[in-house]
Amino acid sequence: MKRWLFLAHRWLGIILCLFMAMWFFSGVVMMYVGYPKLTDSERLAKLPELACATSCISLENAVNVLPTMLQSSLTAITLTSVAGEPRYQFTGIGKRVFSVDARTGALVTAISEADALRAAHAFMPRAGMQYLDAVNEDTWTHSRGLDQHRPLHRVQMNDADSTLLYISSMTGDVVRKATHTERIWNYVGAWLHWLYAFRGGVLDAAWSNVVLYLSLAGVLLSFVGTVVGLMRWRFRGSYRSGAKTPYREFFMRWHHVIGLAFAGITITWIFSGLMSMNPWRIFDSHSSPLNKAVYVNGDESDGNLSPAKFQISASQAIDALQNILRPREISWHMLNGKPYLVGVNGAGRTRIVQVDGDTFSLREEFPTSQLVEAAKKLIPNAHAAIEVVNHYDAYYYARDAHTMMGNSEKRLPIVRVKFDDPQQTWLHLDPYTGTVEGTLTRTKRVYRWLFGLLHSWDLPIMLASRPLWDMALILLSAGGFLLSATGIVVAWRRLRKKLLE
Repeated sequence: MKRWLFLAHRWLGIILCLFMAMWFFSGVVMMYVGYPKLTDSERLAKLPELACATSCISLENAVNVLPTMLQSSLTAITLTSVAGEPRYQFTGIGKRVFSVDARTGALVTAISEADALRAAHAFMPRAGMQYLDAVNEDTWTHSRGLDQHRPLHRVQMNDADSTLLYISSMTGDVVRKATHTERIWNYVGAWLHWLYAFRGGVLDAAWSNVVLYLSLAGVLLSFVGTVVGLMRWRFRGSYRSGAKTPYREFFMRWHHVIGLAFAGITITWIFSGLMSMNPWRIFDSHSSPLNKAVYVNGDESDGNLSPAKFQISASQAIDALQNILRPREISWHMLNGKPYLVGVNGAGRTRIVQVDGDTFSLREEFPTSQLVEAAKKLIPNAHAAIEVVNHYDAYYYARDAHTMMGNSEKRLPIVRVKFDDPQQTWLHLDPYTGTVEGTLTRTKRVYRWLFGLLHSWDLPIMLASRPLWDMALILLSAGGFLLSATGIVVAWRRLRKKLLE
């Protein structure tokens, strides 16, 4: 048995030590430079104020030019700006986004090279630019959230950051930006950490399994290495050399010592990295997804956002909001069968336009009771416990914009509704927009601990303890890297010896 443990550790190490070193090094880079993205706050800050008080067509007229099937299945409606011009954007079945020019009423069917350049100019008006090409996917656009916008136009900006912009071929929106600094650091950061070298080519379909099984092998390597290290360590007495370790060769000795010192964090980080892949779908909920149409309509109907339900025009909403926040976007919603609009400004502040027949009123947020009344209809036979979250906690917290979870703002307070259904479902409701901010089942909460906490140390109290948080993670990562680096030397010497034989 002992011999098999030694052999398993030796050959797993020869195969995996380079990957382990890459993961530790790139993890530190990712603490400060994330995979390129365009956050909500960046996008809103670049939009102009909506200015179509007299020139915009009505929502009803815009809907009438959409494909017939979409007209009866609208789940999201937004008035925004594309290349500086107002556009209605509609989402329905299949999540594809359709755009209608809010001035001419024309359905946008294709985004040309010239359209992409206009969008890039509106986004960065002071920079020169060069159109590159249209790609379905490249190194900086592997995110599944971009699928509805593919193919993507690429425009190289001549600004100080050498920013690369990606423009949706469906809507004309700028959907991603990647600065030169982000691109360079990502080659030793997220691109390396997530093994994106396996994405986009013939191995693309196998990428998730490659990461999963390499991580699983890494967990096995770390565990077996810890067992072997403990077996070889003299806790009582010492070897003839006077040391606790039997190894006299420099790299073997330090691999043994560092391995025992950093065994716990190595196993923890590789295991939590494995959990990030949701191996064998263990964190999937096995129940039917919640019917969000019930939350919207208050009943089992289809939840279609029909223009007939909104007796207020976009122009009226803009006028009403103008003196409060000068909206950059307006979106149409329903809560428990009651229509309303939400305006948002360049700083992300919102106001609700509550519609009551042909009259309307402004409010900053919905009362908790109104949100809870709608939420309870999602799981009608379950008891619901209500909690107003005024401070970040383990299940609702903000991350820096460059991190994986930092794409959108996490505002406070939010309303948490805890159901006692079989999945122990929690809902997070945003009182400032009336929407469901997030859903957490029991398995998703387990995932939060096994991946989020163990991998990123992202409890709010930890994130607030900087630079101690930085120092601790860098020190532990350095230990893991040195463990892997000494393993690389030992593995290379062993492999070279075998090859020469």
